[in-house]
Amino acid sequence: MTILEVDKLHKSFGKVHAVQHVSLSVQDGSITSIIGANGAGKTTLFNLISGRYLPDEGAVVLRGEDVTGLPPHLLVQKGMGRSFQITNIFPELSVRENVWVALAASKRQTYRCVRALPSCVDTVKEAERIVESVGLSEYGGYRASALSHGDRKLLEFGMVLALRPIVMLLDEPTAGMNHEETQNTVRLVKKISKERNITVIMTEHDIDLVFSISDRIAVMNQGQLIAEGTPREIRTNDIVKKAYLGEDV
Repeated sequence: MTILEVDKLHKSFGKVHAVQHVSLSVQDGSITSIIGANGAGKTTLFNLISGRYLPDEGAVVLRGEDVTGLPPHLLVQKGMGRSFQITNIFPELSVRENVWVALAASKRQTYRCVRALPSCVDTVKEAERIVESVGLSEYGGYRASALSHGDRKLLEFGMVLALRPIVMLLDEPTAGMNHEETQNTVRLVKKISKERNITVIMTEHDIDLVFSISDRIAVMNQGQLIAEGTPREIRTNDIVKKAYLGEDV
């Protein structure tokens, strides 16, 4: 079943056509990767889907509802969560407190709930489950600023999970990670998608990772969607080989 549909999205900045009439259907519970060289339009497409940019043309449909142009906070309420290439956390708060804040926001509670823990027992328990699910239980009391880069990304995943998304957008989730951190992230994304039935859409430069994790891959080049299909179909697509992966792939 289609959970998210992008219909002929177009966005220009002056004379630069960053996204050119892109259409894409994403199936419920799937992991879809959007790849392309720098400047291909991946992040702009993400910004259009997540409400950070208003498209010049086209539509974004979430679970059959036209959500084109809705601001990010309203999209969150409708089930769309997003992580960013540059981690967005509260560095002076603890790991637990970061997740508490995200949970409070999802429930439209005030920040006072973070400090008044006895009155927010359910929120605290849920936060602990999320912290455990992303593998940060032993660091729950640490300040977020003390975490490694990879663990900060895991914390951000936890904060996105706290928003209870049905669709999670991950923008370069392994950027700056070493090999071990990358592999841990791959396992986590697969686990989250399967156990929580969350549809994942991600941009990523690590091609090996993309082919190992994705159900579907969409390839962009100069603002256009030039191919879309299974990993096997993308590997054998001559247009993709020439435009992005290299003729010898």
